Amino acid sequence: MSQPPPPSTTTTYTTIPIPVGDVISRSLQNFTSSFSILRPWPELFTSRSFTRPDSFATALTRLRANFHHFRVNYLIIIYACGALSLIGSPFSLLIFSSVLSLWLLFYFFREDPLVLWGYDVSDRLVLIGLVLVSVLGVWLSGAAWNLVWGVLIGFLVCAIHAVLRNLDGLLVPGEEAALVGSGYVSGSYGALSASSDGGDQFIK
Repeated sequence: MSQPPPPSTTTTYTTIPIPVGDVISRSLQNFTSSFSILRPWPELFTSRSFTRPDSFATALTRLRANFHHFRVNYLIIIYACGALSLIGSPFSLLIFSSVLSLWLLFYFFREDPLVLWGYDVSDRLVLIGLVLVSVLGVWLSGAAWNLVWGVLIGFLVCAIHAVLRNLDGLLVPGEEAALVGSGYVSGSYGALSASSDGGDQFIK
């Protein structure tokens, strides 16, 4: 007689409504676990790893591969640039940090249904609410252009790094060409955590 499979120890999420406090707690857990794929900072700046791409296809391959490999590092860089653009206005910086926290907790890292005052709040309503809060926050801060320029500079810095940083030591040999035309970058939590297990194509 075959033995029953052992019980799984992996955390699972259901569609059963849970208190808002538990939703936030699990989102924080997801956010914390995303740092398990944070790459060592010296790995970004190894001098021998920077070479000029020899073609547009190579540049595109590097862009996609590096944005996948260093995605958490790049997010930190973009946030830092956005925060530095508001350093002269502590009130604007506080609003920016608060709005970003809401996006992280209730959209990017939330996996459980959200219930408020007995009503099930759909993902679309959550998105609309966060967009409205973001617009209100930008209007209250009065530093919209500073924030836009800061975030754009962060994206530009990351894009330049991704194009110039070659893939030596990042990819399993023979898989660099397979990246051309494939999509690796995603804004969902599932994509952020996809490489935290043993199925990642990149060398840890």
